[in-house]
Amino acid sequence: MFAEKKGTDEINISPLIDMVFILLIFFIVTTVFVEETGVEVNKPQAASASDLEKNSILIAITENGNVVYGGKEIGVSGVRPIIRRLYQKEKMPVIIQADRKSITDTLVRVIDEAKLAGAISVSLSTED
Repeated sequence: MFAEKKGTDEINISPLIDMVFILLIFFIVTTVFVEETGVEVNKPQAASASDLEKNSILIAITENGNVVYGGKEIGVSGVRPIIRRLYQKEKMPVIIQADRKSITDTLVRVIDEAKLAGAISVSLSTED
């Protein structure tokens, strides 16, 4: 009644190959290529944080908006005279360590005072 099928069963892999090629084309088309400048450049190494702190003017702004230099509160108006006095000896970068919750207006005013005092480089300190 029933005829036995002789032979081996085969798995049709044509759809699998089609899917692989479709995925390959998709990834090739959607890849973002990095543009090279075409020139090799020797990039300078960044100075370590300890080197910067030794040869810089550190000004802190607390959460309450107090401006502190050398452990003493100087206020925003005290930034300019201190930087002018220190710049007479040596030109050093100014690093401002502002508390995360400090008022942005105070930070901007301190940066302005530092620039008006003649500071060449004013930077903000961040966490590592």
